[in-house]
Amino acid sequence: MRSMTVMSVQSSDVDLEVTATADHDHQEGGGREEPAARVLRRELFTDEVIDSMLARVGEGGLSLTGPGGFLPELVKSVLERGMQVELTDHLGYDKGDPAGRGSGNSRNGTSSKTVSSEVGRIELDQPRDRAGSFASALVPKGARRLGGLEEQIISLYAGGMTVRDIGHHFERTLGVELSHATISKITDAVVEKVKEWQNRPLDPFYPVVYLDAIVVKVRDGAHVMNRSAHIAVGVDTDGIKHVLGIWVQASEGAKFWASVCAELANRGVQDVLIVCCDGLTGFPEAVQATWTGALVQTCVVHLIRASTRFVAYQDRKAVAALLRPIYTAATEEAALMALAAFADSTLGAKYPATVRTWENAWERFTPFLAFGPALRKLIYTTNSIESLNYQLRKIIKNRGHFPNDTAVVKLLWLAIMNIEDKRSRERDEQRGTPANQRTAPARLVEGAVTQGWSAALGELALVYPDRINPYL
Repeated sequence: MRSMTVMSVQSSDVDLEVTATADHDHQEGGGREEPAARVLRRELFTDEVIDSMLARVGEGGLSLTGPGGFLPELVKSVLERGMQVELTDHLGYDKGDPAGRGSGNSRNGTSSKTVSSEVGRIELDQPRDRAGSFASALVPKGARRLGGLEEQIISLYAGGMTVRDIGHHFERTLGVELSHATISKITDAVVEKVKEWQNRPLDPFYPVVYLDAIVVKVRDGAHVMNRSAHIAVGVDTDGIKHVLGIWVQASEGAKFWASVCAELANRGVQDVLIVCCDGLTGFPEAVQATWTGALVQTCVVHLIRASTRFVAYQDRKAVAALLRPIYTAATEEAALMALAAFADSTLGAKYPATVRTWENAWERFTPFLAFGPALRKLIYTTNSIESLNYQLRKIIKNRGHFPNDTAVVKLLWLAIMNIEDKRSRERDEQRGTPANQRTAPARLVEGAVTQGWSAALGELALVYPDRINPYL
């Protein structure tokens, strides 16, 4: 039995349709057919041919990629053959065909053209016609880079490499010299997509919103300043998480947060029930001014960390054990008693700054105590967004500083998309594998399902029936 599989191969902006026949023998585990590209490779390049090629690599300076490499020569042959086919279609007759006599147009030799690609620089002989009307879609006029190279540059940038690092990488591995201005121009091409994403319409209602920040270094005139890049994640009524936006805080206080809340409201957010964040000056007032009745809840994990910052390392476990009755108390009264007990203890007397931290945050901590177990678990911490920030910190840690705030938002957006795309590809590769054998990671944040959401939603519906029911 034979089946037909269609493979799409992209070069520049054109898709070439290649039809490959897949024998029933060439199938992967689980009854799936081999990818069409692999089938075509088997038909055109046998294992013996590949072995012979590899045996000659290194002999006489032969390499797979880079200047004089085998793969650039292979791509050159494919592209030049493809352009000849395009020219034949354009003219309407084959080379040497008498039907072309008197047609008013004919072939007119070739012109040299150098393009950069994922396998190195390629010197092409691009065919011409006498009328000058032929334009290859495979290698467009003015194109200096083949499709795929831009995607690779953007992927490397999203992975944390600087413009200078990317330039060195391509020069070292492919022999392709790309100027810093060219690489910057390619990465800047996504700025419009970032703006579109940052201004996209949002759902009218998010029961829970998490807000957390990472510190980035941004050049400000002649100085490099630490700034906070805040990322907001909203949970919709189905329990699905969405990254709502990224904002770089250039100024402290209520003015900045009022602009953030106004932006979210202008993008369609009509109501928010609970916002979970670290203590931010001016943020609670801005939230409540925008969404009347919204509750700002201090992240308990952040509060614990802040209060143990003053504690000597050898005392931290003991202090943490004494603090636990405060945030696990059944009521606010019980929590207040637990705080008083800690203040009266030997460790409480030794670390009064820890006591003051809890007292100063008490107003924003206590709302947490009014909810049931499922909702407490949901707003106890901003860990869902901290997991994302952990990945982002690994990407930006070696970058030094950013030239401006736009560059910060651009990289963070690219990194988020890159992380989720990579995880999605890993899941696709294991599709059809028994569940107990899958190792691919789940979604990190965007599109991830909130664990225990049904129980938490039920508690929210009891506490806020008038505000939540219209959206269910």
